Amino acid sequence: MSMTYWIIIGLSMLASFGVSAMLKRRFREYSEIPMPISGAEVAEMMLRQNGINDVRVVSVPGHLTDHYDPTTKTVNLSEPVFYSNSVAAAAVAAHECGHAVQHQQAYAWLGFRSKMVPAVNIASNMLNVLMLVGIFGLSLFHSPVMLWIWVAFFAVTTLFSFVTLPVEFDASRRALAWIDRSGLAATMEHRKAKNALFWAAMTYVVAALGSLAQLLYYVMMLLGNQRRD
Repeated sequence: MSMTYWIIIGLSMLASFGVSAMLKRRFREYSEIPMPISGAEVAEMMLRQNGINDVRVVSVPGHLTDHYDPTTKTVNLSEPVFYSNSVAAAAVAAHECGHAVQHQQAYAWLGFRSKMVPAVNIASNMLNVLMLVGIFGLSLFHSPVMLWIWVAFFAVTTLFSFVTLPVEFDASRRALAWIDRSGLAATMEHRKAKNALFWAAMTYVVAALGSLAQLLYYVMMLLGNQRRD
């Protein structure tokens, strides 16, 4: 791997670390700002007010492990969010319910993302194997075919990371709009909830851009090798 590759990896890791640190900092800060109800109650209220009665709100272990599972129709909230009465908990709970509303309304990007999941799982599981086989084939047979297949699989995971972006940003938009309508948060609390969700979304942006940078590097590297051959 050239120096360019390590620069891409280094910058991606640095950006990811910086965004993650800021996200944790904001959530710690906003976890100290009280709200009248817990994250679980926020989720239940948002679901009911959107006419969703077949989705359960459950507690899961971990920190920032919150997610919506469309296969089981559950809003899974981490314990600090589920039980906490804070701006941070309300923002996260409302965001995950935003995904449930997307599911109910057949939001196109969520549907596309869900259809990609089986292909992404296969691609992710095959990447390491294909990389080893590709390097072996290149050194033994001077054929980059397997490496190009590896690039194709990596492109699938990169596409998935970009498809995730509109899904996450739209869920946050729905969450903030509902928080405004519900009257739960004052203007200052709304801004802080918006800021917390912004930094959460930035983790997906950094991951997508890092994946794209690596994909372009591999494509240019293989094209360069072909020209030299």
